[in-house]
Amino acid sequence: MDSSNSPSTKPLYRGTQIVWYILGLIEILLAFRFVLKFLAANPDAGFSSFIYAVTYVFAAPFLSVFRITQIAGSVVEWTTILAMFVYWVIAYGIVKLLLIGKTVSTPEAAIKLNDQESI
Repeated sequence: MDSSNSPSTKPLYRGTQIVWYILGLIEILLAFRFVLKFLAANPDAGFSSFIYAVTYVFAAPFLSVFRITQIAGSVVEWTTILAMFVYWVIAYGIVKLLLIGKTVSTPEAAIKLNDQESI
């Protein structure tokens, strides 16, 4: 059976696309947060306030992991970088988990098993 024509291929592909899309949105929002903090943006400005409010839920679990570094009024929020990395690792893990459901042919499975044995 050709694994590219499997009935599970399209849903798995869509699932991985959705995971990467959601990660992309989170990463972009967190990057905006990092840059705004670094450039000492006015937290009361509409855009800054919106970004801080939206990203708080994603940054909150990490906010006390590292100390905040202040350089001449700018804030380096290392915890935002940590959050971006952790969410990337989680998305990568979810995609790998989804791909476990991918149909593989017997020869393809044998090759992959042999590759794993050599690790």
